[in-house]
This record gives sequence, structure tokens and C-alpha cells, in this order.
Amino acid sequence: MQQPLLMSGEEMEIPFEKSWNDKVRDFRAMAWDMYKSKPNMHWILLALSTAAMLVAFPASSLLSRVYYADGGKSKWIISWVAVAGWPIPALFLIPSYFVLGVFPTPLDFKLTLSYVVLGFLSAADNLMYAYGYAYLPASTASLLGSTSLIFSALFGYLLVKNKINSSTINAIVIITAAMVIIALDSDSDRYSNVTKSQYIMGFIWNILGSALHGLIFALSELVFIKLLGRISFHVVLEQQVMVSFFAFVFTTIGLIVNRDFQAMASEARSFKGGRSSYLSVLIWGVITFQLGVLGATAVLFLASTVLAGVLNAIRVPLTSIAAVILLNDPMSGFKILSLVITFWGFASYIYGNYPQK
Repeated sequence: MQQPLLMSGEEMEIPFEKSWNDKVRDFRAMAWDMYKSKPNMHWILLALSTAAMLVAFPASSLLSRVYYADGGKSKWIISWVAVAGWPIPALFLIPSYFVLGVFPTPLDFKLTLSYVVLGFLSAADNLMYAYGYAYLPASTASLLGSTSLIFSALFGYLLVKNKINSSTINAIVIITAAMVIIALDSDSDRYSNVTKSQYIMGFIWNILGSALHGLIFALSELVFIKLLGRISFHVVLEQQVMVSFFAFVFTTIGLIVNRDFQAMASEARSFKGGRSSYLSVLIWGVITFQLGVLGATAVLFLASTVLAGVLNAIRVPLTSIAAVILLNDPMSGFKILSLVITFWGFASYIYGNYPQK
């Protein structure tokens, strides 16, 4: 970084800017110091958490699309899959009490009510995303899901008083432009068995799901600030378990009322590949969704929100590319342009919110 010009009598300090090689050496030294300051287990856990984000999240998105492509029809079933794995984070939470030497957070009325509300909103959010995956290619649904960054920033500003800087505004404008490009190019990636009205419905519900996801993120942060007064690894896991549990309860009620539990048997019989393929898609959907959320939680606390944001940005093109390769998703030039623009919007947001020294 260039230093200011200083003058004292006849003496003058010449401004000096480090060369690229000097900057690389400084970065290597800083990275090495950081590596030595952490135990090996820290880096092993961070590597596993990163892999979970970059593998499990795209996998859960692709499995949701496979469910509909191979004969699944219910929006409630795929919503239920997203929360049926709520005991998985509990398997990590319970040992953390012993490892960290902490006690479970007491549940009072306000905290319990907040978990119930967040659970209900999460159930509604999953249902909205289900409509997106029912009518849109997985690559398109993934790109539309990236708009949750916009709504997280806006709701964070309104509810938690988080600051919005110029880089955040720039990211919002860029990602919005990318979504407009997808909307204008809708005819190029619409499946032949999906009507134009269904495509529009999937597009709208996906955006609404992203908006609700942003609201849930801001409300979760508000709970930490107002009711818990702290953010720690086990507290976040507690919230994940409780919110997922109540979302599971609400979604299960929806399944029962809509009689989709009974529909599972008929869906399994007509599913491409038969009952075994049907169960494999649902079971792996349950596992991958929860592992992705667990990975994101661990990255947040083992590293930083910046790294979590970087990985979240990377998984968008990973999901799109995987969908094109594995599911033969249509990929027009406009969608590629939208993908590049979206990635650039994420980069702008991450750069602007990176902690400056």
C-alpha cells in the first residue's frame, strides 16, 4: 500500500509501493503464520466443512430436480425432504456440549416462540423453492436462488441495522440485472413438458422463496442479538435443530392434510427406476440438504462469513455446470452471461464487506 509523502525540513520520504512479488511473499507469510497458529484438526474440519458446502448443497439441488424429472409431482414431499433430516445436526450438537463444556440454552417463551415462527417460515420457504425446482431447470433455479443475497442485505439493514455500503448496492444491481436476463431468455431453457404459465409460476415462487430466505436470515440474526446476546457454535446448532424440527412439524402436517403420504406409494411405483430409485432420491436429498447447512455453519465459525460467502458464490456455478453435465440442462448464451454476472455480483459483495485492516 502506498504511503503518504512526508516532509521534514530538507528531508523527504519517497513513497514506496510493493511489487507484486513482495505482495505474494507477504500473503504466503501471513497464510503460513495463520496455518501454524491453528491445530491440524481445525484445518481438517474446515476442509470437510468446505467440501460439505461445495458438494452437498449442489447435490441436494440436483436431487430435487431429479425427483420431478423422473416422475415426482408433490411439492410437499420435496419440502419435507429438506427438513426431515433435522436429527442429523442434533447428532453433532449433543457431543458439542461435552467437548465445549457448555450447557443447553434454556428455552423461555420468547425463544421458543421465535423458533416456532422461524420454523413456520422455513417450511413456507422450502415449499416455495419446491415450485421452482418443479418447473425450472436446476441451473436456473440455482441462479435465481442467489438473489437471497439481495434480500439478506435489505432485511439485515431494515431489521438488524446492518450497514449497506456501495459494494453491496453494486452487488444488488448486478445480480438483479442477471435475473432480468434470465427472465427475458425464458423460452430457451423451458422444458417441453412445462407450460409458459408454469415456468412463470416457478420463476416467481423461486424469487419469493429467496426473499423469504433473506428475511429468515435477518430474523435469525435478530434472535441472536435480542434474545441470546451471543453467537457461538453450539447456539447456532441449537437454532438449526429447533427451527428444522418445527419446520418438519409444519411440513408433516401439510403432507397429512394434502394426503401426500399416501401418494408416496403410487409415486414410487411410477417413478423412473422404480421404488429403490425413488427412495434413494429422497433419502440422499434428506442427507445432503442437512450436511450442506452443517457445512455452512461450521465454515462460518471455523473461518469467517467472508469465506462462507466465497463458497456460497462458488456453489452457484458449480450447481449450474453440474446440472448441464448430469441432467442435460439447457444452457444458452444468455444464461452463461447471467451466470458470469451473478458471480461478479457476489465478488463485489465479498470484496466490499471484507474486513479492512
